[in-house]
Amino acid sequence: MTTRLEHNVADTRFEIYIDDTLAGYADYAEREDPKVRDFHHTMTFPEFRGRGVAAQVVEYALDDSRNEGFSVIPTCWYVEKYIAEHREYADLVS
Repeated sequence: MTTRLEHNVADTRFEIYIDDTLAGYADYAEREDPKVRDFHHTMTFPEFRGRGVAAQVVEYALDDSRNEGFSVIPTCWYVEKYIAEHREYADLVS
C-alpha cells in the first residue's frame, strides 16, 4: 500500500492518495497579506476512515503552511482538534 500527499494549489486543498486513489483532503482559503490559510473542511472518504488519513493530510498541510510562512485559522473542527492534540503546531494559529 502506497501513500502520497500532494498540495493541489489549483483546488486550494491538500490531498492524500492511497494506492493512487484519492482518500481524503483538507480544503483551505488563502490570504497573502497577512499570509494566512483558513482550513475550513477536512474530508476522508468512507472506505478509508479509521486509518489515520485525516491526521496525515492535516499534518502535511500544517507543515507546508509553516514552511511557506503561513499562519492558520482552524475553522474545521478536525484541524482545531489536531492542533490541540499536537501542541507543536499551536504557534501557527492566528
